Amino acid sequence: MAGVADPGCNPPPPPPLPASPAIANPQSQLALLRRLEWRVRHAVANVLSGEYRSAFRGRGMEFDQVVKYEFGDDVRDIDWNVTARLGEPYRKKFVEEREVTLLLVFEDAPSLQFGSSALSKREALLELAGLVMLLGAVNRDRVGYVHATPQGYQVKEAVRGRGQILHAASTLLGAPPPPLDFGSGIAVTGTNAEMPKPPILPGHESGGDPITAAAKTPSPRARQSEIRYPRCEIPWRLLARAAPKHSILIWLSDFPPRDAPDGWSVLQRRYQTMGFRVDDPWDRVLPPGEMITAYDPLAGRLVNLDGSAGQRAAHAEWVGRRNGGFRALFPDSLSRLAVGTEEPRLDALVRFFHARMRSRSRG
Repeated sequence: MAGVADPGCNPPPPPPLPASPAIANPQSQLALLRRLEWRVRHAVANVLSGEYRSAFRGRGMEFDQVVKYEFGDDVRDIDWNVTARLGEPYRKKFVEEREVTLLLVFEDAPSLQFGSSALSKREALLELAGLVMLLGAVNRDRVGYVHATPQGYQVKEAVRGRGQILHAASTLLGAPPPPLDFGSGIAVTGTNAEMPKPPILPGHESGGDPITAAAKTPSPRARQSEIRYPRCEIPWRLLARAAPKHSILIWLSDFPPRDAPDGWSVLQRRYQTMGFRVDDPWDRVLPPGEMITAYDPLAGRLVNLDGSAGQRAAHAEWVGRRNGGFRALFPDSLSRLAVGTEEPRLDALVRFFHARMRSRSRG
């Protein structure tokens, strides 16, 4: 949805939403990232402290140094060679291997460009991605990403260091949104055009927009004239070899109701998989009040929302299937995060890491 019209009018569909100034201008990108970085460093120093490290642990233990044995230490760690040479017990000290690789998969679906207020879901999700990348930079982790759109995908291999990660985050935040002109009657070409045509009902593969879902169900003739929406190209087979074992894979998406991708179970065994989602208030509940006419760029048409019982029931059914699909992809509640566009993203990350740390400490 890119705009709203007054009831009773029949204006032409508005053009696609332009990119946010903070996303479109390279200077603004760096300024935004510096502001986010300051917030991240402040949170790590004053709020998160060990939560991030506890939530994202390394791959194992590595030898650090030899120290004097004290009562209560594990006798299995005694270094007998050093003990015999010095005449008193010494033990090996191990530290957790902290090299962690963060791999972000940003699924840039056209439905992310919807926003019922000043902030679109895409802008909020990009900010969440930037915060995670900067957290990795502050903690000296390796960070890489895959940016997937209906037109293709871009892979950025994992890098270490503030400068390189800042450059990678700036590139991701500065990527233009996918075009919406395929929703205005322009034919779609290429391999994606062969994908099955999604229905207008809730849960279609192109993004499952709740406003279109709540609109009146089209007739079979109208369904036949609908355009085929391309899906985002995510190279799942490539991702199975893109990072070392036990790396952290964070999938950022709109997560419409759909089946798990091919090979998802393999990725779950190889990586620590997590899902991050951003919700618009209209995703969760339809707005109250009189009839609203809004433009749906996915369908390339105006839709009327009159708040009828049928529309609200269709919307509630879509919400239930969407949440159920999200849980099916990430069964562990501590592996999925859903944030509203009106909620502070950093605060949500802090709560997420706190919950994971508490779970680990209880375990």
